[in-house]
Amino acid sequence: MKSFNLFDTVKTIEVIPLANGDIVPIDTIGVIVEIYNDGEAYEVELFGNWVEYNQEGELIISHSNSSNAFVETIAVITLYPQQISFVKPARETVGIRAQLLGLLDELSEEKLNQVKDFAETLR
Repeated sequence: MKSFNLFDTVKTIEVIPLANGDIVPIDTIGVIVEIYNDGEAYEVELFGNWVEYNQEGELIISHSNSSNAFVETIAVITLYPQQISFVKPARETVGIRAQLLGLLDELSEEKLNQVKDFAETLR
């Protein structure tokens, strides 16, 4: 089974029921936002349509070319490797700072201090 990295883009490969009774369809795109037990499970932010707020403050369907549009989060849910498939690595979708933050989150205190010491030499 494939192991995923923090911020990798994935998609669902089965219908996912939500606690509110809604369902997440197959091929819904998401991003890994947390890794549990060395990849036994993943917290995934799943995305829906492009949306924006209208003048009344209501959320309406929009388009990616609208300056006020954003992609709606439909769920942040724990999923298992057999429920998702790999789409794109984090390095292609997030900046270097986000990648570093993801790596730092996995390091021990000792290694964090080594990284800090090294980074200070780069100033």
